[in-house]
Amino acid sequence: MDRSSAGISDKCARSDKAYNQPNDHAASSRHGRYRNATVKQWDNPPRATPWRNEFYRSSGTRSSQYLQYRSINSAQDFNALIKQEVIDGLVSKSNRFGHHYDGKSHSQYASSIKIYTSAAKRPLNQAEQGQLLRLLQNFTATRGWSWRSLSTTLHSLTSAGVFTIHKPMDGRIKLTQATLLSTLLDAIVFKCHQKPEARDIDAQGIANLLWAMAKLVSNGQEWTSGLKEALAALLPHVNAQKDQFIPQHIVNLLWAMAKLVDNGQERTPELKEAVAALFPPVNALKFHFNAQGIANLLWAMAKLVDNGKEQTPEFKETVVALLPHVNIQKAHFKPQEITNLLWAMAKLVDNGQERTPELKKAVSALLPQVNVQTANFKPQEIVNLLWAMAKLVDNGQERTPELEEAVAALLPYVNAQKANFKPQGITNLLWAIAKLVDNGQEQTPEFNEAVAVLFPFVNAKKDQFNAQGIANLLWAMAKLVDREHDKTGRI
Repeated sequence: MDRSSAGISDKCARSDKAYNQPNDHAASSRHGRYRNATVKQWDNPPRATPWRNEFYRSSGTRSSQYLQYRSINSAQDFNALIKQEVIDGLVSKSNRFGHHYDGKSHSQYASSIKIYTSAAKRPLNQAEQGQLLRLLQNFTATRGWSWRSLSTTLHSLTSAGVFTIHKPMDGRIKLTQATLLSTLLDAIVFKCHQKPEARDIDAQGIANLLWAMAKLVSNGQEWTSGLKEALAALLPHVNAQKDQFIPQHIVNLLWAMAKLVDNGQERTPELKEAVAALFPPVNALKFHFNAQGIANLLWAMAKLVDNGKEQTPEFKETVVALLPHVNIQKAHFKPQEITNLLWAMAKLVDNGQERTPELKKAVSALLPQVNVQTANFKPQEIVNLLWAMAKLVDNGQERTPELEEAVAALLPYVNAQKANFKPQGITNLLWAIAKLVDNGQEQTPEFNEAVAVLFPFVNAKKDQFNAQGIANLLWAMAKLVDREHDKTGRI
């Protein structure tokens, strides 16, 4: 099976519900789409608790408060962001205070952009991004900026889609984007290398920055030397601050490191150490993770293992500590979280995780939720769910009534969504269907119909399959034909 095919797709990563992308801009809206993912923001604890699971909130310029608290008119609010006098004011303040300027007004402006996209429940579209970047040619971070200003600005601009790569993209816009990102990364590297008494690095900023870096590469940014250097400078601070991270920070950090590795980051000693430093806090704080956090943690751990992470005793202990909470939280999982969890458990088992009673119970708790939520799954989620169930069965999962019911509930949606599957999705679906049949799945009319509706799309998209996809497709078709021969006695 193509490894990339088994993961949560980039589409999943971009949906407004992006559950596997914690705290995306959609989070602030509480309700959104599925980006592959509509991210739902974690509910903040009561004010009395010290755990305020929030990203930095600026004290708020008048413009950011105005955007945040009134009923928004999208065109009017965006026009308020791109007034020349706003940028001129920022440049003037930076020039006036010089090296003593801490970047606070710039970070507040960046927060206003994020507030706009949060209210609109989407990132900047390409036209908006272009208009904004034409204005940001003199929006420059310096090494004198505070840690909070740097982390807030990079996180806010990334979350809003300012650094997303579009194709095609105007050369001048791309240059402005690259220059702005480069100045931010340079200042972050400088701050990370200062002596402890001269820097103001904190846990929340570390979590924000690593999340932003992971989102950057997910949104098409290249692994430039500046991005690599910033990541290398930041990773040792994860270990140094490990006792200061609250539950949401831990979730965001593990998600970010899994996403970075999945997008080509080498598993350096520093990255391995940062990942390992977070396992004890996960175990210690296991009762404080909500449904989204549990789904993101298990997805991240499965993705790390899928990309070569060794299942150390600490890793296994963390998985075991989280699994009972799948059952506890089962009624609270959203469609993508159900998808991510079943994918994660299938991938963990496929990479050597024992099918312990806790794991079996977690799978059993999720399968009825598939049936309840069938109408709410997006095309990529249908693919990932059927792949996960096929992989679990292939690794010894019993074909219980709950599993068979979940499979049966999804099959009609293969037909309903047939025009929306990408080539890799078609490959994974046919592989999953063939694997289920190979493990005793009855070829019901619904099953046969799901197979039949996919074949025309194989032909229509034949030029878009890669070598692994072609191999998986041929295996699946051969296995389906072979099973049909076994059933009919025909040769």
